[in-house]
Amino acid sequence: MDATRANPSSQAPVDETSLAAWLALLHCPGIGPRRYSTLLEYYHQPSILLDSGAAEINRLELPNKTKQWLKQPDWSLIETDLAWLNSNPDHHIISFNDQRYPQRLKQIDSAPPLLFAIGNTELLRTTQLGIVGSRNPSAGGKENSFNFAKSLSQTGLTITSGMALGIDAAAHKGALAGSGKTIAVTGTGLDRVYPARHRQLAHDIAASGTIISEFPIGTPPLPDHFPRRNRIISGLSLGILVVEAAPKSGSLISARLANEQGLEVFAIPGSIHNPLARGCHQLIRQGAKLVETTTDILEELGVQLDVAPSSHVGPQTDLELDSNSLKLLSIIGHDPCSIDTLIGRSQLPAEQISSILLVLELRGMVSSLAGGLYIKAANHK
Repeated sequence: MDATRANPSSQAPVDETSLAAWLALLHCPGIGPRRYSTLLEYYHQPSILLDSGAAEINRLELPNKTKQWLKQPDWSLIETDLAWLNSNPDHHIISFNDQRYPQRLKQIDSAPPLLFAIGNTELLRTTQLGIVGSRNPSAGGKENSFNFAKSLSQTGLTITSGMALGIDAAAHKGALAGSGKTIAVTGTGLDRVYPARHRQLAHDIAASGTIISEFPIGTPPLPDHFPRRNRIISGLSLGILVVEAAPKSGSLISARLANEQGLEVFAIPGSIHNPLARGCHQLIRQGAKLVETTTDILEELGVQLDVAPSSHVGPQTDLELDSNSLKLLSIIGHDPCSIDTLIGRSQLPAEQISSILLVLELRGMVSSLAGGLYIKAANHK
């Protein structure tokens, strides 16, 4: 094994002997981010602890299984991580002491001691906004996430999210359609994509953005890993935008962490009849900034960005609609309504209403919801 490896992102060599010690401590049972940080404060480098000898290790107040590992690590696990690192020049392992490690993330409680990354690691030090929300959003919620992410990325912000289904995926896609600058924080090792249907999305993010994880290679998608990534999303970001969230959504964890870290929390309101808006309304009652346009976010952040943003995201036009389509669009509100309700309001036949709704939906002017309900698109007045 070579002692050093060229790092194309920073042009600084990676000392694999030192890195192996960092990885050994990461794999050690009984050592999480907080205990890792405590040991690092005392020993400064993991290699110093590993080389200290059995007597020094035995005097530490650690579980017996932890002490045994420190005396005799399973180096095969570390070799797996290093093999992944060396398999592609776009693969990176960044220790807490590495100059590429983002300074903002260092300030959070239980900061990850190591970051595994694919793609452009320079994005980790850019100004970021986290966008989070429901895994099962409404069509309007996905539309909001995409359009806000696209517009905000074009102002110079990097969009950071968790690559989950729903709002997260829409945010990454929006950023890719804008500046291309987006960071995905995953809850697995980077040798796998979760959920599997996001394989192409992961490829697209890696091509122009960055995918990161605190978990070593081979780590499966365990349930308790996904809440842990929330602290990284908020820790990297200047603020968090919650697009749609139920009252007990995991997205509210990200918002709470952001609030504890002294960050701005933004929430997009919705219909009082939409259960996915209740989490956002709860946040607004607790002091989150109500957001209607990208300007609301940028003014609050007060950062110097590349270009002045438009005050609205993706405005729609009613040009070239016939009179019945305009009539139906005018009576579809921002509260969900059924076709029967629309028949009663418009006095148009059901078949004609269904045909008009299809056209309006294809043009992005209305969104269909579960249960045969329809709602005016969020970005349509």
